[in-house]
Amino acid sequence: MSKKEIALTPKQIVKELDKYIIGQSSAKKNVAIALRNRWRRMNTKSELKEEIMPNNILMIGSTGVGKTEIARRLAKLADAPFVKVEASKFTEVGYVGRDVESMVRDLVEQAIHMVKVQKKEEVREKAEGIVEEIILDALIPPIKKTPARTGFQSASETNSFENETAPKTDEELNEKTRERFREKIRNGELDDRKIDIDIKAPSNPGIGMIGGGMIDESSMINLQDMLSGMMPKKSKKRKVTIADAKKILLDEEASKLIDFEEVKEEAVQKTENTGIIFIDEIDKIAASSNKQGADVSREGVQRDLLPIVEGSSVTTKHGVVNTDHILFISAGAFHVSKPSDLIPELQGRFPIRVELDNLTESDFLKILLEPKNALTKQYEALFDAEEVTLEFTEEALKQIANIAFEVNAEVENIGARRLHTVMSKLLNDFLYEVPDEIGPNAKLIITDDMVSEKLAGLVKNKDLSRYIL
Repeated sequence: MSKKEIALTPKQIVKELDKYIIGQSSAKKNVAIALRNRWRRMNTKSELKEEIMPNNILMIGSTGVGKTEIARRLAKLADAPFVKVEASKFTEVGYVGRDVESMVRDLVEQAIHMVKVQKKEEVREKAEGIVEEIILDALIPPIKKTPARTGFQSASETNSFENETAPKTDEELNEKTRERFREKIRNGELDDRKIDIDIKAPSNPGIGMIGGGMIDESSMINLQDMLSGMMPKKSKKRKVTIADAKKILLDEEASKLIDFEEVKEEAVQKTENTGIIFIDEIDKIAASSNKQGADVSREGVQRDLLPIVEGSSVTTKHGVVNTDHILFISAGAFHVSKPSDLIPELQGRFPIRVELDNLTESDFLKILLEPKNALTKQYEALFDAEEVTLEFTEEALKQIANIAFEVNAEVENIGARRLHTVMSKLLNDFLYEVPDEIGPNAKLIITDDMVSEKLAGLVKNKDLSRYIL
């Protein structure tokens, strides 16, 4: 478990989530408890450690109220591998779709990436030294040292050795030149100079069908990896700037320094103990009471998901992963169906049910003002890149929140995503005019009158298909 996660109590987790998500205190409280319970299980001295199962969560709420964002921010907070999947992508055997086990494989790949990044950071300093030597060799190739001479030395040779400031041999002159260039490389003075470097490109054999039939995803991955390992790695020469060479070679050399077997072992443990899988649109696979046609297929998807959520062993190319302690968070709007339409076994695997509230007009205003990544701050950053200052008056923000709320009520409730539609409609003309007509050092102040003018008719017009994201 990460140190960051260990340090956070449930209240602190909620406080961190509050920085990005407005409202939904019940959902935040439940995910905070679920996250802290993982640390509690890992640190318990009880013999029941392996018996303590995570309380999976079912989030019920309209689109755009923060379901996905809560799960994503929670994973980032915990430094945990995270995968979002849509339940409708999975189908039972006989229908076109993805194998349900693929979400666990995707989670392992996320964990592998996270562990590799961590390991590469640990060996970064050593890798930078190796890269420096490679670039230096390309600029100033080293001269092999000649054997030292012994025996009688002439007077002129003796005098030259007394002059310690001058290079004694070609090798020493070469070394002094290399040291000067080493300093220039470190200071970035040569970043624009181009050099030739060798880059190893791994072979990637393409396999489609074997024996006239398609093979399953797991076997395909393993077979491709095996053949890729057997094929000789090709090396190609590229002419790149020293700045680019530093990035390319650093990644390559750092990869050579880390033990990939250790990475795989840590990644599997990280997946099993801290992994989070977010299953979205679970309401789309809820079957109605009249089980005919498509409903049979939906129930089949649920039965395929059941063993993964219950806890089973999944074979991946990095090893066998046990899903017993992976935290599953599912979400759905449940406008047409209801949670009780899910098969009882699957319902039982999501004991914590949280209903997320629809966003009010005041929530929209808070979303525009409070989060660290508020939409207003994002647009201010975009204009700042053109050296243009963007400001919103308080009344303008209230007007934007009011229009977003009304459009959701009149047309279709897409939650906070409606603000993207409204803000885009409001600011697109200005974004188009910068920098041609609105030059650097200009100041744009968005007033309530300007909002009313730009968004006139947006609420009245019932046919808003071109504005809906």
